Amino acid sequence: MRKGVVVTMADVALAAGVNKSTVSHVLNGTRIVSDSTRELVLEAISATGYRHNVVARSLATSTTMSLGLAISSAANPYFGDLIRAVEASASAAGYMLMLADTHDDADVERRVVEELLGRRTDGILLAPSVNAIDRALPYLESTGAPTVLIDRFVDAELDQVGSENTDATARLVEHLAEIGHRRIAMVCGLRGLPSTSERVDGFRRTVAALSLDDDPGLELDGGSDAARAEQVVHELFSGPARPSAVVVGNNAMTIGTMRALRRLDLRVPADVALVCYDDFEWADLFEPRLTAMEQDVARIGGIAVDLVVQRIRDPSRPARRQVLDPTFRHRDSCGCHLSGARPA
Repeated sequence: MRKGVVVTMADVALAAGVNKSTVSHVLNGTRIVSDSTRELVLEAISATGYRHNVVARSLATSTTMSLGLAISSAANPYFGDLIRAVEASASAAGYMLMLADTHDDADVERRVVEELLGRRTDGILLAPSVNAIDRALPYLESTGAPTVLIDRFVDAELDQVGSENTDATARLVEHLAEIGHRRIAMVCGLRGLPSTSERVDGFRRTVAALSLDDDPGLELDGGSDAARAEQVVHELFSGPARPSAVVVGNNAMTIGTMRALRRLDLRVPADVALVCYDDFEWADLFEPRLTAMEQDVARIGGIAVDLVVQRIRDPSRPARRQVLDPTFRHRDSCGCHLSGARPA
């Protein structure tokens, strides 16, 4: 087409040798089109330089083919991975993703949810903050917006998906106890978050069940933040009664924990055994390689998008809650190899 000439859907139909309605069905997914015809239309779109007018389509169909993702601390390595997983699944489903960082602040969270809906997103995916149950969630329920809670479970009749936390954390503590540790610390996430509460419950349950050192001072408030975790770990391990092992509640705090131990010239695992909830893509490149609970981030993101798309199509269906078991990645930082056991 000549420069400056607006390419229309009729031009695409002419180039592909199909009806204009067929082009519309390919673009909007409103009817099944054969693979061969779809390919002809896509080739014509590319050849003509046609740009689908999303605004016009949204006015005609009351949809924008966009989803809003409101999530805390996009700088957290886990949430960075989760954002990529959600975006990939949304794109595969034909949706654009709009991202907002709530900073785990209930007022900010309520505002960004309102703004995402104000931009006419078709659905919302939300990692709820500590006080979401009192702020953002009642608002979302009042609007009837298709909503899926991701990563953190709350007591609400909404679609939800995330990882199991309690038994998984208990397994980490059990593993340390199995290789002889009795005084075990835990670096806990932001207080009030459901995921934090569940992981702390797993820690406490196992400490009690195995009669480990039940010292309240071994529960450190890491605030789900690397800098905060570094501070509290440095304070504990600088003292006279330091633990022999530590469980870290997420991968942002693992970074802070390792920094603190390095500042104190404490070696992992020779001086301190370390295990963590949340794996890193590069955890087996660490020295030592990290023993961790790995969440299936790609699957969480895929299920979240699938749930919200289903909710958009059928608002009346019952709410679903999907809990995925994380995978225990047994490597070196727990120190098994020092006692003769061989990490996987």
